[in-house]
Order: sequence, then structure tokens, then C-alpha cells
Amino acid sequence: METTMKTDYQYRLLRIDLTKRLIASEVIDDALLRQYLGGASLGIKLLYDEVPPGTEWSDPANRLFIGSGPLGGTRVEGSGAISVVTKGALTNGVASSQANGFFGRYLKTAGFDGLIVHGASDKEVYLHIHDGTAELKGARHLAGKDTYATEAAIKKELQQGKGAASILSIGPAGENLVRFALTFNDTGHVASHNGVGAVMGSKKLKAIVVSRGKAPIPVRDKDLLLDVAGQIKERVKGIPIYDYFSKAGTVGGVYDSRGPGIIPIKNYTTGIWNIDQKKFDEYQGSRIRESFKARPTSCWGCSSRHCHMVEISEGKYAGRVMEEPEYEGMASWSSLVGITDVGTSIALANEVDLLGMDTNESGWVIAWVMECYEKGLLGKDDLDGVEMKWGDDDAIMVMLNKIARREGFGNVLADGVMRASQKVGKEAAKLAIHTLKGNTPRSHDHRVMWFELFDTCVSNLGTLESGSGPPFKLLGLPFPYDTYDPELVSTMVAKTKGTMVFEDSMVTCRFKTGTQVDLLSQAVNAVTGWDMDLQEAIQVGRRAINIARAFNLRNGIGAELDRPSMRYGSTPLDGVAAGRGIAQHFDKMLHIYYNLMGWDEQGRPLPQTLGDLSLDQVASHLWDAAGT
Repeated sequence: METTMKTDYQYRLLRIDLTKRLIASEVIDDALLRQYLGGASLGIKLLYDEVPPGTEWSDPANRLFIGSGPLGGTRVEGSGAISVVTKGALTNGVASSQANGFFGRYLKTAGFDGLIVHGASDKEVYLHIHDGTAELKGARHLAGKDTYATEAAIKKELQQGKGAASILSIGPAGENLVRFALTFNDTGHVASHNGVGAVMGSKKLKAIVVSRGKAPIPVRDKDLLLDVAGQIKERVKGIPIYDYFSKAGTVGGVYDSRGPGIIPIKNYTTGIWNIDQKKFDEYQGSRIRESFKARPTSCWGCSSRHCHMVEISEGKYAGRVMEEPEYEGMASWSSLVGITDVGTSIALANEVDLLGMDTNESGWVIAWVMECYEKGLLGKDDLDGVEMKWGDDDAIMVMLNKIARREGFGNVLADGVMRASQKVGKEAAKLAIHTLKGNTPRSHDHRVMWFELFDTCVSNLGTLESGSGPPFKLLGLPFPYDTYDPELVSTMVAKTKGTMVFEDSMVTCRFKTGTQVDLLSQAVNAVTGWDMDLQEAIQVGRRAINIARAFNLRNGIGAELDRPSMRYGSTPLDGVAAGRGIAQHFDKMLHIYYNLMGWDEQGRPLPQTLGDLSLDQVASHLWDAAGT
């Protein structure tokens, strides 16, 4: 859609070449900006254009994009977020992960909308962005420090008081190229999927600091933006799950999800969590906040009471102060690994944050090792003398630190559960939970959530791409629906594909904007002066998905990998989903999905599909290379 309206929206990109130690800025072309907006979509486009096929994730030629979007730092709640895009370490394909906090807002006020890093330093450095400029500083004194200590040390070094800077860093796991290392910012917010922290570590970039500046954030129609922001807030309040999260957070999700069978239990060996009722009651969100001296914190422009700092007041972890874990942290370190003490679950979740690792992959790796140990597939001698028994938090602590530093058997596990299981081989490989691309799911039992299981497997980004809930209503899809209907599930994944990516191009918090694509497009118009409608907004997300698909295909990631591992796609023997298995339906589901996406049976976007998305150049790359 063309428009002659003048826009106030410009995207100023900071480009850093670590090899040559060069820093420059550029402004993204207006026509390109209309198609990709910013955040995830723009990052995916830049990755496709600048990273040649065959480039490994750890190669200096790989790009690391960190960016805000058109709504960044505005009156829309949760708009301090960032998207992190790169070629991921787990799949060696596109990685796109989001983190909330303040980094996106501060980047805007420092004079930039995003940054892209390439090359690699020969020694540890960190980047300091401030007052419309940037400089590299030595970081050897930060090597080996955990994420909390890194943030504290840099703030002290730069004399940045409370609220003066946002710091994004990696922990020991990122430095040691653990394939599921994450980036960590603002004492608890993470971009965790597909090893984005490992890419940062491969470039010897320990941290990125953004000092809060005074640069204005242009908005074409402030009154309209304020009105739309209010509409988004009110509509999200009407969605029970988001309204609940805004008040109570997700920390109580383990308690709330046991009944529906959503929590993962002992590496999918069962769907029933046998836990003493008194201990189970301690996992209630309200109990946790009362027992652990919770005090509220917030992200930029957010009125919710979602985030809290907590302190463990008793037991061997007494005195630890940390951000309250999200649901995935609590699930990973309770039912998944046999822990039944809430304080221990919180401490383990915090340890993973300190080391700088994704809590999802970490949990699946440890749970897999524990099942292998229980079944005699791995012994004490294999595990450096560590007895990996279910529920043994001391053993878990030891192994997590071994992973982060690639010590002993931790070096095997540091490559993620798929590669570790392949290395051990035989029966152990059958127990591993992952997609065939190499990433693990979020910490749920997706065997009762076929929509998320299927979307995770066909994803091109290493995490979910299709928006559930609110987008169903916008697109006229049924809700609620039969989660075990293979035809309906694959149709709904295809129909909503890219809606999350559009939101991640804004970039805003999912809990605060609820994938309300129609209102988000109106908010974009208020900022830019454009006339984007719902259909164009959906096309932005679809365009990014198709580029990501083409990028992965050019790197050897094809349709044969759009599937779950044996255990991930297994049929539950007990629990809520007993006897319901997705594996037998997968061929049919992929056929429906590829057809609705406008792809061929090999999962390749057809020339017509790409042409309709103004991706003719991508079509020539994909189809000319295929000799068609």
C-alpha cells in the first residue's frame, strides 16, 4: 500500500564492526521501513540481506541485531522492549527473541532505534551508547562474572545511578558459547531463545550499556496515540489470562497449570505430578509473594504488578535476592526435574539467570540426564561423579555450573539436549525432548497443547510465531476450540502465522498489548502518519516469516525438520491427554499448513506467495537456486 503522507518516523541504526572497531550510524530507507517497521521484522530482513548462506552462527560474519520499533518508548504500555535477532546457535537458522525492561526506551532516548553488530573482537569488550554516540571499552575485568555482578560492576565503573542506564549482558554461559546462552538486561529480563547470548559471546561482546538520554521520540498524533493506547489497555483487561498476569504475574503458573495438565513432569514420563498437597499449595502465586518478601518492580511505561523482586528467607538458599521467576522458570525447576520445595525452585531459576542460560533448554537438558541416570543409560562415572537423581538440587546446581563453564560432561550438555542425546546415542536419544531443528519447547507439556506443539515444530525462529487467543477473534477463528483436532489446529496455526512477529516488530510486551493487531496498526499510524490497516499489518508479519523460511532453506533447514523428536511427539500414557497422540496426524497437518501458507510440499514459499509479499528477490534466490 502506497501513501503520500509525510512520516515523522525514522529508524536510526547504529552499526558496530567489532573486528575493525568501527562504529557508524545510518537511517533505514522509508520504503523498507514501511514493509518491516522495526524490531523482529527488520532484524530478520537485515539478517537475510547480510549473512550469506553457509555462515555458521559463531562466524564473525554473523549479525547480531538488537532493536526497538515504531512504538518503542511511547505511551503504549510495555514499549521499552527489544527484539534480538541473529543466526541462532541451537538451530543454525534464524533466531528472534524478545526482552522487556528499559533497554528499548533508553536506546531511543540515546538517539538510536536499533543496533547491529558484526565481526568479532580479539578481546573482551563492552559497548557504551550515550548522547547520540557510542564507544567500545575493555571488558577483561568482567570476564567470568555472572549477569547480576556484570551489571553492578559496569554501573559502578560508569557512575550510573539508579535509572540512569540499561545494561544488556551475557553471563559465563555466553562467554563459553553454551548454545542456549541468553542475553540479560535490567536485572531479570531475558532474550532467551535459540542461543542469542552464545552469538554475543562469540563476538567477545560482554555487555551493551545504554545511558538514558534526552532525545525526543517523535509521534505524529499524540492525542490519537494516547487514545489507542487506552483502547489497547482496556481490551487487554478484558482478556482474563492477561488481566491475571498483570496483577499476579506468572510465578504461580505451576499451581494454576497442574489441573489442566500443562506442566511438564519428569521429562514427559508421566502426566501426573504426585506432590504432597501442603508443598503444592506453597506454589500459589499469592503464597510465594507473601513468603518471599516480594516487592514490585516494573518495566518502562507499565502499570501492572507483574514483576517483583523476592528474597529467600530460610533454608540453605536464605538471603538470595532476585527477580521473581516467570512460570517457565518455576516449571523447569519443579515438576520437570522432581523438585517439590518452592524455595529451591526459585533458587535454581535464579542460578540459571546468573549463569546466563535459557531456563527452558536448561530444564529439558537436566531432566533428560536425570531420566538417563535413572534408567542406567548414564552412570556416575559418565557424569563426573555427580549422581543425577530426580529432585537432587545439589546435583542440579553442580551440573548447571559445569554446563555454563563447559567442564567435564557439562561440555556435552552445553550443546543442548538434541546434540547431547545424539552424542550419547542408543536409547538415550529416544528420551530427548526437542524439535528436529534442535531447539526445545517452552516448559509446558505440549502434548495437551497441540497448537503450541505444532507451531514450535514448524517455527523458523526457534520459538512460537503464531498468536493464539486474541488473533483468533480478529480473524474469525473459533475460540475456544478442540485442541486435539489436527485439521483445525494446523489451520489455526497457519491463519495466525506472523501475528506475534508483527507485535514483536513494534516492539511491545505481549502481556500489555495482547497481540491486538488491529489496534497496534492504529498505534503505528498515530506515530508515523501512515494509514496501515489490519491486512497490511498481518502482511508485515507474514513477510518476515517467509523471509525467515527462505533464510533457513538456504541454510539446509528444510521440511524434514518441521517435526518433533520421538518423546516430544509421544502419546501420553496417563494424565489429561492420555491416549491422545499427535504423531500419527503430523503428515496431514503439515500438508494443510504448507498449503495455507502458500508453500509447496517441501515447505518452500511459492514464487506467487513471495511476489504477493513484495519478495521477488527472495523468490529468485530460492527458486533459481533450485533450478526451477
